[in-house]
Amino acid sequence: MLLLSYILPYVAPNRFAILAVLSLAVPFLILSNILFLLYWLMNVKKQLLLSLFVLVLGFKHVGSLYKFSSSKNIDNENNLTIMNYNVRLFNLYNWIPGNNVQQEIVDFIKSEAPDVISFQEYHPHESIDLSFYKYKYEELSGKRIKYGQAIFSKFPIIKSGSIEFPNTANNAIYADVVKGSDTIRIYNVHLQSLGIDTNNEELSTDNSERLIKRASETFKMQQFQSELFLLHKKQSPHRMIICGDFNNTAYSYIYKEIKGDLVDAFGAAGNGFGRTFDFKYFPIRIDFILVDKAFKINGFKTYNKKLSDHFPIRTKVSLHQ
Repeated sequence: MLLLSYILPYVAPNRFAILAVLSLAVPFLILSNILFLLYWLMNVKKQLLLSLFVLVLGFKHVGSLYKFSSSKNIDNENNLTIMNYNVRLFNLYNWIPGNNVQQEIVDFIKSEAPDVISFQEYHPHESIDLSFYKYKYEELSGKRIKYGQAIFSKFPIIKSGSIEFPNTANNAIYADVVKGSDTIRIYNVHLQSLGIDTNNEELSTDNSERLIKRASETFKMQQFQSELFLLHKKQSPHRMIICGDFNNTAYSYIYKEIKGDLVDAFGAAGNGFGRTFDFKYFPIRIDFILVDKAFKINGFKTYNKKLSDHFPIRTKVSLHQ
């Protein structure tokens, strides 16, 4: 199954949607094969060659799951720090127990002080004070509860806009940020969610066929949404940084298409599992910051802050001199 998953980035979900569902299981398959490798090694069995062969063949997949190198942290006066965070409506419905989660999120952002922060599932609470950012762009929908995507910046935003996805509250937005003499396009992409609460019993009690069908339809929607985004991306006149919650993994067709020739900041400067989603069964990374090759990546960090069902990520970049 792991060997089969290596072709996933090259198979469009609208052609073989059921196969695309396998991308969600790749972290589990990698870890399973590593455990088998260790088991066969301890028992001095030749079967270890099979697991070893499959893991070596997919070394890029293994590297996307876990980075052995230490995270870079280069201080540079030209650094631009970018954070991405799906804040889950700032805990509007008290998914996380506690009366102070909203303020804890604000305090965290204030203490880390990224130059630009990209929010998914953003909701402008009255109690959420982000006025320490001078510039912002929000794109909200909903009748009773307004929510959507937002980009906040310490630097001027000279142009902004939204790429609408039909029949959903998800979308992609962008903001052209001016830092010194450079204009940088920041994209914030939020693709269709599977709509599965991984912390309840749905995964074990729901009919597996129904879950697979739901995931298949979701991945087809994601492909269409990513195609709309890519049309806009091709017309960008500026060097870009793409932030977002793709609701899909780095082993997917969707990720490969959006990434294109950009650099995954985690792959360049991160370490460890890089887990960005609070999935209790195994580490999963579905939130990304992708950076134009014109930038040097000077740092990357995944924060272990359980104030949402996602964990914030941050990168430091500077333009090559």
